[in-house]
Amino acid sequence: MTDKSATLNVEGTDHSFEVRSGSVGPDVVDISRLYAETGKFTYDPGFTSTASCESKITFIDGDEGVLLHRGYPIDQLAEHGDFLETCYLLLYGDLPTKVQKEDFDFRVTHHTMVHEQMNRFFTGFRRDAHPMAIMCGVVGALSAFYHDSTDISDEHQRMVASLRMIAKMPTIAAMAYKYSIGQPFVYPKNDLDYASNFLRMCFAVPCEEYQVNPVLARAMDRIFILHADHEQNASTSTVRLAGSSGANPFACIAAGIACLWGPAHGGANEAALNMLAEIGSADRIPEFVARAKDKDDPFRLMGFGHRVYKNYDPRAKIMQKTTHEVLGELGIKDDPMLEVAMELEQMALTDEYFIEKKLYPNIDFYSGITLKALGFPTNMFTVLFALARTVGWIAQWKEMIEDPGQKIGRPRQLYTGEVQRDYVPLSKR
Repeated sequence: MTDKSATLNVEGTDHSFEVRSGSVGPDVVDISRLYAETGKFTYDPGFTSTASCESKITFIDGDEGVLLHRGYPIDQLAEHGDFLETCYLLLYGDLPTKVQKEDFDFRVTHHTMVHEQMNRFFTGFRRDAHPMAIMCGVVGALSAFYHDSTDISDEHQRMVASLRMIAKMPTIAAMAYKYSIGQPFVYPKNDLDYASNFLRMCFAVPCEEYQVNPVLARAMDRIFILHADHEQNASTSTVRLAGSSGANPFACIAAGIACLWGPAHGGANEAALNMLAEIGSADRIPEFVARAKDKDDPFRLMGFGHRVYKNYDPRAKIMQKTTHEVLGELGIKDDPMLEVAMELEQMALTDEYFIEKKLYPNIDFYSGITLKALGFPTNMFTVLFALARTVGWIAQWKEMIEDPGQKIGRPRQLYTGEVQRDYVPLSKR
């Protein structure tokens, strides 16, 4: 809080509004009394200049390329910790002690199985259903299977629901993948870590043993960390908005998944890979870069630049390193798409146009390449994003529910439709 204020002159009358300061980041003008005092709303399409809530979870400085979870830089968490440690941090506010970490890992690991009836639930979908369509339906249905943790007023039930979502999302994601390719479901194993367990559930088959490659498991774990939370993005805001009505947590997460499915949000890494496929070969890169520079050409290079980051996306630096580790481990050298990606990366990092426009490769560019190398089809990319982002959604939802000042979300509008008209009978129209 500060004792600063901002003055707004509306039709010749001055109105004073409190200016509030966070622990870091820009100040905000509290306009909650604006309509009551002036009869006016603000107009902010996309809410790009609006703080929709107060939060202690994630901070982003797009100009400086900074991403902090509870104050910890993302690169430190990704380099030195694991995904479940980041989950604990987002949920509880601090990094766990050794005992707390072991307890948290145990509780998540022993909640990874889903209700056996859910196996039959999957068969209600067409065999060629998109995995994200399956995710939306199955996660929304969790409240029908686990109705003992839907009372949002009960602190214990909120935490049980949170742990269940983090634990069961990999299983559900793997089941969606297996169903989409016609293979039998693989049950989780309690002796594997989170990422290794997920890879096994996706790629193991009953007829042979599956050995998890630790380099690939570490890469998968790092991808989860880098996607765990990202402040008040579209899907997180959707979860908060749904939760503000008092909806159960499973329904709120399903709403977040639906929002994430959009190509401008969670589908960006899939779009980046489709772009690489369109380019086709490294010798065509100059042609497509020229098109990207042409203002009259609708073509855009996907996977470059970011809505928030006007500097290098801090997650992209870690993802870049992870991508090269995976490609090196797998010995992939003759994949045309990956060759295009590496050439395009070098051009983007050295070409004056990209540098001037700050069109650096973002996390979607590198994660798409990495996930393809790991063996995932493009229609699974957003599912993996949803899996990782679940903890962020849950942490944000939990914070909102426990905020005594929270109220149901109700944006207003600038109405430009018809004014009041009188009804005309059908016979006279």
